[in-house]
Amino acid sequence: MTSAEDRPDPQHERPEGIDDATVSALGKISEALEAVEVARGHLYTFHRMSGTADLTLGEGVDALREAGHGELADRVEREMVGRNVLHGRWSFQIVEEYDDGYYETFRRVERELREELVEGRRHLFEAEMKEDRRTHGKAGHEARPVEGDEGDQPG
Repeated sequence: MTSAEDRPDPQHERPEGIDDATVSALGKISEALEAVEVARGHLYTFHRMSGTADLTLGEGVDALREAGHGELADRVEREMVGRNVLHGRWSFQIVEEYDDGYYETFRRVERELREELVEGRRHLFEAEMKEDRRTHGKAGHEARPVEGDEGDQPG
């Protein structure tokens, strides 16, 4: 591989005139957005598990009724089946509010900062860390994928 091919994609190189402090600050903001993405994933897990719990509870209520405990089954059904997980909300409503509010706002602000400061480029801090840490010219340490070459990566 020639040295020209062993360079990062231009989208992962800092634009002319951008200082280390700016790249570092945007890296921290990107890191925060990644934490928000993980939190969102956990929120979707909460949503899925809450729905699964309600459906499973319904099955348990049916089984309780079939076992001859109709009054107890009715009580559990009235109090718990289909109950809001927060005041006025099922879990899907929590997810929607989070997505439409905090999550979308955070993504927009982070994107606007990148557009204004570094021509919209993403992960500059990490890309520069990769350049610093990789062994140039060594298989498995390429700057970027070479089209049609899967290299030594597991498949």
